[in-house]
Amino acid sequence: MIEIKSRGQLEAMRASGLVVARTLAALVGHAKVGVSTAELDELAETTIREAGAIPSFKGYHGFPASICASVNEQVVHGIPSRTQVLAEGDLISIDCGAILDGWHGDSAVTVEIGQVTEAERRLSEATRLSMLAGIAAAVPGGRLSDISFAIGNETVRVGREHGVTYGIVDGYGGHGIGSKMHMDPFLPNRGKPGKGPRLKVGMAIAIEPMLTLGTERTVELDDGWTVITEDGSRAAHWEHSVAITDDGPWVLTAPEE
Repeated sequence: MIEIKSRGQLEAMRASGLVVARTLAALVGHAKVGVSTAELDELAETTIREAGAIPSFKGYHGFPASICASVNEQVVHGIPSRTQVLAEGDLISIDCGAILDGWHGDSAVTVEIGQVTEAERRLSEATRLSMLAGIAAAVPGGRLSDISFAIGNETVRVGREHGVTYGIVDGYGGHGIGSKMHMDPFLPNRGKPGKGPRLKVGMAIAIEPMLTLGTERTVELDDGWTVITEDGSRAAHWEHSVAITDDGPWVLTAPEE
């Protein structure tokens, strides 16, 4: 069952999305050389709770932190640690979620620490552009796989422009979101258009491409959470929670204008 929200419920999701957006803005500003990912996690939890919200990641299936902090070859679900200290040239993906009045927001950004290579900067930009292409396809009357196709197609287009082939991480993708963090439908980050559920006003979907500079294959570490690229290549992750409306895609986790 895919949850359909009323306008008022989507507005409540926007409120939770703003908590996430403000938290990520604070984290991006604090992510510097010498800062540990545990410090970022503490700042995230404080920011979320001071807004009257709850960190949705903390305790979720036993996850021990309020953010996922995935550095370099870590794709997703990196556990913040005092020993993971950011260094010049690192690429960190920060995934954050919050619950406000029972409604979830979920968003991720990739942050460059100091000077990264041009290839890594372009990787992050390609991932962000692929997310935006997926968002643009989230319109009433379309099919779920239209979003997948848009993400994959943009990944290929930007890769050709950059002269590289980006790996689209296999087995991970977006998801429905609303009264729970992870809901139906699962959203692959590539696929043929015109397939899957019809997109309807009131649906909300977390759209989140994950790209690499190498393989599509990943390995889960012994901590049971952290996912890394099989070949050690660097990865990027961008995400927004998006509502489908008569007026087009509504990015619920967008920063305030």
